[in-house]
Amino acid sequence: MTFGGLTAVDEVSGAVRRGEILGLIGPNGAGKTTLFNVITGFLSPTRGEVRFAGRRISDQPPHAICRLGVARTFQIVKPLAQMTVLENVMVGALLRTPDLGEAAERARRSLDSVRLDQKAGAPAGALTLGERKRLEMARALATQPTLLCLDEVMGGLNPAEIAQMIELIRRLRAEQTLTLLIIEHHMKAIMSLSDRVMVLNSGAQLAEGTPEEIARNPAVIEAYLGDKE
Repeated sequence: MTFGGLTAVDEVSGAVRRGEILGLIGPNGAGKTTLFNVITGFLSPTRGEVRFAGRRISDQPPHAICRLGVARTFQIVKPLAQMTVLENVMVGALLRTPDLGEAAERARRSLDSVRLDQKAGAPAGALTLGERKRLEMARALATQPTLLCLDEVMGGLNPAEIAQMIELIRRLRAEQTLTLLIIEHHMKAIMSLSDRVMVLNSGAQLAEGTPEEIARNPAVIEAYLGDKE
């Protein structure tokens, strides 16, 4: 993915396996969110393609890709502040049904999944940051995704909220058989959650492997984790 003379994502190639959690890490500016934008249709790749479930999707708009089963959250959460929490999630649920009653029921189930059901009638603008992050996840879940892409859902959270988010992600995978692609800077969290980790640096794919392999990789330590000495 290039922007004029800048190459933001440089020949990245890989796959997310059904049912796994793939962590995506790298320094600020490494191209992680740009890669998310390419995968989810907010950007069309300059070269190459994105394939999902055997078909090319990189020529599709975001709503069509979401309908195929790829949903995402955003690093900066922007709920529809004047609408209720339930109404926010209904926006996602309406992708699958035109019936408002059915959309409301699906939205309630999504809120229950993220432990936000008690806030259903509250205005979304009154939520805490941690609650807004979970609202963002509920809205994505309401679209009934196969692949859920999470962009820094732990950013700005306190340690207790991070622990709750880790537990939530693990439970969602187990209960809803989700495949997850997660961008995260909180290293302890992403290493504990991920089955595999991909590392980007300056737009290029630096390494890929298990969390243990990535933690021992000298190139990753130098570029991102920091010299242990």
